[in-house]
Amino acid sequence: MGDRTAPTGTLLIRGGTVVDATGERRADVVVADGRVVAVGEGLTAGPGATVLDAGGCVVAPGLVDLHTHLRQPGSEESETVETGSRAASLGGFTAVVAMPNTNPPLDSADAVRSVLDLGRSATVEVAVAGAITVARAGERLAPMAELAALGVRIFTDDGAGVQSAGMMRCALEYAAALGVTLAQHCEDASLADGGAMHEGAWSSRLGVPGIPGLAEEVMVARDLALARETAARVHLLHLSTARSVDLVRVAKVQGVPVTAEAAPHHFTLTDASAATYDPLFKVNPPLRPQADVDAVVAGLADGTIDAIATDHAPHPPESKDLPFDLAPPGMLGLETALALAITGLGLPIRQVVGLLSWRPASIAGLDAGAGGEQGGPIAAGCPANLCVLDPAARWTVDPAALASRSRNTPYGGRTLTGRVRHTLFRGEPVVVDGRAQR
Repeated sequence: MGDRTAPTGTLLIRGGTVVDATGERRADVVVADGRVVAVGEGLTAGPGATVLDAGGCVVAPGLVDLHTHLRQPGSEESETVETGSRAASLGGFTAVVAMPNTNPPLDSADAVRSVLDLGRSATVEVAVAGAITVARAGERLAPMAELAALGVRIFTDDGAGVQSAGMMRCALEYAAALGVTLAQHCEDASLADGGAMHEGAWSSRLGVPGIPGLAEEVMVARDLALARETAARVHLLHLSTARSVDLVRVAKVQGVPVTAEAAPHHFTLTDASAATYDPLFKVNPPLRPQADVDAVVAGLADGTIDAIATDHAPHPPESKDLPFDLAPPGMLGLETALALAITGLGLPIRQVVGLLSWRPASIAGLDAGAGGEQGGPIAAGCPANLCVLDPAARWTVDPAALASRSRNTPYGGRTLTGRVRHTLFRGEPVVVDGRAQR
């Protein structure tokens, strides 16, 4: 822009530090017609231009969540696409991948279309993960080719692992031919059934049935072997144990086409949190001991674990107001993920943003390399899916103030560092000064 002035009708993000996969630089950003039109220092706003203050903030590509439970269809009392997407925007996300364990499950073209249609009016891009098997029952493959034709790039039976090695091998071979990714909930049901928290000292002390780390690790090892055999891409959901992280680390060195994610609760909380029997701390896979937490942090730091995913799992109060072993597992995550990562990992801000933005965008097939519009870079001509975050802002989590239809966060009352100031989705400011605009 020759005169460095934003023309009428544009939006200027002023005074921030731009952080994307290409590096960091002090720059203003001008947006118009859904795209970035200029990036540089000293840009000024023309008459009628909207100005968003980014002083002291990082301007980054919008965050991308690989693992969101929007609960629609079937459990709208917990969450809807509308409320979940608003929570996502407030958390800095411009895209989410909706999990298929809905009612009915997302195992058919009609079911997938229904969620995609709901997502068209959302404040984030709503991508859909299709089920690997019909009804997520692990017995017959879902019509993956038909769902892939609708744009589904990732498939999972999340909430249940595919128990049969033969079925998983068949699914991986089919996925390789389609060029899509299978995401696995790594849990051997024969080892985990009946458990409600990590099997260890705390489960023994509390008298709560346990789920051993081995239940996860057995399936991680199996699916890494299957990925090696089939050369199909496999993505491992919410890793939670040190041995799982070690298995992935070795597999990557060996060239196995594997990616992995970790959820914030698995690097910020331990199984000792369940000492009060509060079901807010019940999640699947369960919270693990400190040694496992340390291993997940190390895996995120060294790149063994590719992405942070929220595993946002809303439940209404009446569902969580049950004895620990009877309450459903799951926690909210969309509005706290970024702050938990900044507060809990001790990593440079660019690395944190990468774990939440361009790396998950690539795994989900939502990046420019796959024809998508998520994950940056922030440059002239690129889609304006952006978040502006204040890495030094301190705030206290208030469950009642969250945008989700549910309130089941274990972080209520906790003070965190790092908060989203603005979010732009396709050039529209959907969050301004921490407030949702629609």
